[in-house]
This record gives sequence, structure tokens and C-alpha cells, in this order.
Amino acid sequence: MAEDSKAGEKALFFMIGGLVGAAVALLLAPRSGEETRRLIATKTREGADYVANRTKDISEKAGGLVDKSKELLQHQRDQLAAALEAGKQAYREEKEKDKLKI
Repeated sequence: MAEDSKAGEKALFFMIGGLVGAAVALLLAPRSGEETRRLIATKTREGADYVANRTKDISEKAGGLVDKSKELLQHQRDQLAAALEAGKQAYREEKEKDKLKI
């Protein structure tokens, strides 16, 4: 799980570095100012769309993990409750056996 987080961070930093590098390259490229501004705006929108999509994907995955964790926790609670009830029942049965012996 931690490796996925690190990989995600590395990918994010890579993308940010790529966007910064692209912006610098565009600013130093021999194009007209209007062309450069249009290209920067286009690339910025593409980058924003990519980040929004990745955020949505990560959010959905996190939601799925939360749901799965809740289900697992409920299953563990049910098992614990069943074990506790079985222990109580065994205690009651032994107590009744002791009363009958006396």
C-alpha cells in the first residue's frame, strides 16, 4: 500500500516537472507571443484535466478501500460477537451441570 503511494507521488512529481519543463521550453521557443500563450493555455488545460481525472480515479479507489475495510471490520465484529456468545453459552451449560451434580 505504501509503495502505491510512493509510486503515485513519483508520477505526480514527474508530471509537474514535465509541465514546468514544457512551459520553460515554450517560453524560450522561437514562436510568436500569441502562439506561445495559446500553446501554454492548451497545455495548462490538458494538465488540469489530467490532474482532475487522476484525482477522481484515486478518490474512487480510496472509497472502495474504505468500503472494503468497513466490511472487513463488520465481519470481524460478527465473528467476535459469535465467539463471545458461544463462550457465554458454554459457561451457562457448565454452570447448569455443576448445579445438577450438587
